[in-house]
Amino acid sequence: MSKVGIIMGSNSDLPIMQQAIDILQSFNIKTEVDIVSAHRTPEKLVDYAKNAHTRGISVIIAGAGGAAHLPGMVASMSPLPVIGVPVKSRNSMDGWDSILSILQMPGGVPVATVALDGALNAGILAAQIIGSANKSVQDKILQYKEELKVKVNKAAEELKK
Repeated sequence: MSKVGIIMGSNSDLPIMQQAIDILQSFNIKTEVDIVSAHRTPEKLVDYAKNAHTRGISVIIAGAGGAAHLPGMVASMSPLPVIGVPVKSRNSMDGWDSILSILQMPGGVPVATVALDGALNAGILAAQIIGSANKSVQDKILQYKEELKVKVNKAAEELKK
């Protein structure tokens, strides 16, 4: 079974990144969660990026605030798809510093970027990537999307009452 690596720059990112952990667990996708700071633990970052694929990880979700170098640095060294989650941190410039640091990657070093604090969508995207080659996961994604549709239709009906 595929695994998703979920890393973040600091423990303060966990409340946001928990959304990805939770949705992936609801799809029965295993996660490996760690704190890997691009600036404070660069050796750990290099080891993580270069070796994640050897531990059965298929996709990496990297969340970071501020300068947000974590997703891009991991993508520069890993053969795996990387999904970046810009996190609005307490020292952030309304999140724009993180968004632009993750979004504006140079050619040859792609990072799929979700919305500010968008870890839920990062988890869903990781599941969809895995689901493209795993029918069981794909079936769970289809069920999830159907549940979303039912929820919206129910809300629309309630609105009409």
